[in-house]
Amino acid sequence: MTFSHPLARSTKVFVAHSHHGMEQQILVIVTTVELDPQSGRYKKRLVEKLSAAARDYVARSDRVTAFLLMNPPKDWQQPAEARRYHPGVANAVSVRDASPSSV
Repeated sequence: MTFSHPLARSTKVFVAHSHHGMEQQILVIVTTVELDPQSGRYKKRLVEKLSAAARDYVARSDRVTAFLLMNPPKDWQQPAEARRYHPGVANAVSVRDASPSSV
């Protein structure tokens, strides 16, 4: 049984391992729907529809025990701190060969 929904761009079941050696299969759903409730583009109704479909899938599945909604990594925004300019941090400095020069 596969999960399919119009708002889901991609899905995959991953196996998570606990520290105690237990396994849990988690359905990961990638969607372009805004998931941050503080965003101006957030549509609660769409997130609720996708979540309800995922909960229904988990309830009917004999192997999947949880789900996770996520946006594609290319759509992730960096925190404000990461966007600040930090002089010298990202600049690579080349080091000259420290061996003595041969004469």
